[in-house]
Amino acid sequence: MAGILTSGKVKTKINLSKKRVAIVVAEWNEDITEALYEGAVSSLREHGLKSQNIIRKNVPGSFELSLGGLWMAQDKTIDAVICLGCVIQGDTPHFDYICQAVAYGVTEAGLKTGKPVIFGVLTTLNKKQALERAGGKLGNKGEEAAITAIKMMVF
Repeated sequence: MAGILTSGKVKTKINLSKKRVAIVVAEWNEDITEALYEGAVSSLREHGLKSQNIIRKNVPGSFELSLGGLWMAQDKTIDAVICLGCVIQGDTPHFDYICQAVAYGVTEAGLKTGKPVIFGVLTTLNKKQALERAGGKLGNKGEEAAITAIKMMVF
């Protein structure tokens, strides 16, 4: 198989059935993050990862994804980590601080461990936009995060 992404599918030269992926899911905006999780798992399974090799860990909110992602990436048995969350803008600048901190933290987790730690966090202006990106008319960003993890594992 070639290492090419085609219509959301990745053909790889390696056997992904032995790979282990952790998915860290924020509990805040649960209806959105559950849809992202389902999309990610579906995509990973479609590409050959075994269900028992997909490890889920929950954190209270998107802010905690950075530390949860780091902890999972530090596990020597984990090949990649997908961090899934949803931050919806409110009336205060809290949105900006959380989004910036999470983006930085997820990046740092990957750099510190040398493993793919994928940013699968929606940062939307409203819930409608989030729903559109969690299985709605704009697809499922959880699936896209899983494809990114696969591509980085075969890099």
